[in-house]
Amino acid sequence: MSKNSSKPEIKIQNIVVSTSLEHDIPLIKLAETLPNTEYNPEQFPGLVMRIKDPKTSALIFSSGKVVCTGAKSLTKVKESLQKIIKNLAKIKIRIKVKPKINVQNMVASGDIKMDLNLNFLALKLPNTEYEPEQFPGLVFKLQGTRATFLLFSNGKIVCTGTRSEVALKESVDKLVIVLKKIKKDAKHK
Repeated sequence: MSKNSSKPEIKIQNIVVSTSLEHDIPLIKLAETLPNTEYNPEQFPGLVMRIKDPKTSALIFSSGKVVCTGAKSLTKVKESLQKIIKNLAKIKIRIKVKPKINVQNMVASGDIKMDLNLNFLALKLPNTEYEPEQFPGLVFKLQGTRATFLLFSNGKIVCTGTRSEVALKESVDKLVIVLKKIKKDAKHK
């Protein structure tokens, strides 16, 4: 099977979400009680809580706002938030709301199964940055989407900026269409 006939493979590596627990959180008490926390208010107003399983980190603010990062699926995001709520119960904070999850960013990596001439693409694609002496990947902002791609000559990619699995898949499909069109146009010149 040739490299060009295979479908792109893409896998979510990190989901960043924000939510509110709608409850004030005593960060000093939380930091004094739990070993998996870091709190240094002189440097940053949020407390960092590390969760082993699923392996995630959360920034927790005294307002009850939370930013969770590191999960590879929305199921793992929900598991992480449940662990945070359980940890808060240890200091007698009862969270009564079901946290509304707002995806801020998804980072995915994969393979579009195409060899890419990055020098050529840097000339043909709009919205690119490519400085091979500094970094081997080409940065490409896909128009009409939130997606920004890192493209490598072997067809490996990293995608950031989407907020759902559907948008991620659509962006990758759109990228492949754009790249195939440029390849086709180059052959016909």
